Amino acid sequence: MSHAGAILGITELEIERIHRHDSIEVWARPSSRPPCMHCDARQLRIKATHHRTVKHTRQGNQVLTLHLRVPKYHCRACNRYFRHPFVGIRPRYRASECYRLEVFEAHHGGVTQRKISRTHRISSATVERWYQGHISQKYKEIVSRPCPEMLGIDEHFFTRRKGYATTMVDLKNHNVFDVKLGRSEPSLRRYLQRLEGRENVRLIAMDLSETYRNIAKRYFPNATIVADRFHVVRLINHHFLKAWQLHHPEGRRNRGLLSLMRRHQWRLSEKNAENLQGYLADYPVLQALYEAKQKLIRYVLLKTMTEKRMANKLPGFLCLLEQLHNSPLKALAKTLTSWLQPIIAMWRFTRNNGITEGFHNKMEMLSRRAYGFRNFENYRIRVMTHCGWNGVINRVR
Repeated sequence: MSHAGAILGITELEIERIHRHDSIEVWARPSSRPPCMHCDARQLRIKATHHRTVKHTRQGNQVLTLHLRVPKYHCRACNRYFRHPFVGIRPRYRASECYRLEVFEAHHGGVTQRKISRTHRISSATVERWYQGHISQKYKEIVSRPCPEMLGIDEHFFTRRKGYATTMVDLKNHNVFDVKLGRSEPSLRRYLQRLEGRENVRLIAMDLSETYRNIAKRYFPNATIVADRFHVVRLINHHFLKAWQLHHPEGRRNRGLLSLMRRHQWRLSEKNAENLQGYLADYPVLQALYEAKQKLIRYVLLKTMTEKRMANKLPGFLCLLEQLHNSPLKALAKTLTSWLQPIIAMWRFTRNNGITEGFHNKMEMLSRRAYGFRNFENYRIRVMTHCGWNGVINRVR
């Protein structure tokens, strides 16, 4: 590659002259003749020459514009014509792929169309058109992916008119696999029936949603369902606070006591533990419920356990659930019993829906930046290109 090609990124280019003023103007021509693009022969003659003006890149604050002398070749072997091809410059385009990618990445990073139109000397409509073109190109590569081995499923709010949407996240590679409108089995049935590679899913993390559990059992037969640890702990606290409300409504309204009740017992300071035990001593039933809640949370927080250790812990956990069935927390015990297998799977696996919840925050930010979405497909494309497969960006380059 010549020095000009190394600087400009275009191979086999010979620079004739350069002019610098408000912008950088470079006049160049091909340094050699290519083989015929139809028959790969070398018997070429120049039929004609035309000129192309192409915005190529920015150096500092100046736009570099290429003025190319483009020969039109006639192949004597196959008697066909073609124009000289340049790497990174498509036919009939007024900007190189390098320049279009610069505009896309700047706008993708949050630079406004108005500012880009000033710095890159193009219109706002051109910025939007180039951006949508790269978005569509990335989206086509993303949607053709197979199902991941570890899948996270959760819902998030889209609009008041269209309701909720379902997010599916690749927990292994930390990216959004897909987003579909609806959160019920009928609304997702057609999509799930056509989903390729469903049998490859080995693990599905979800909150305690009966709908998503039924979907996982029906459409992902080889997957192990793992309950999300955060939602299980939140459910335990919710039922305990409801029981506290029934036994002592005045204490439930005390914000200091509420904070102490919500915390894990082993994270309380000495003084806070004494104050809490002094309060619970006046309410024996509430004290027994508090101790049962702390034991239950200790069981729930277990993870990365071997099968032998799980077998040792399981009888104690089942015994605790049996005791709760005859207490004010019987509704909680019933729910945990129905979700016993996914909760026990938490002891073995560390995957949870924290990654999914993080992507929901990012989706909310995208919606705010766009001042809301009316069309769900536009929203889906934007989410997939921002939160989807990171490897696509490198392939586009």
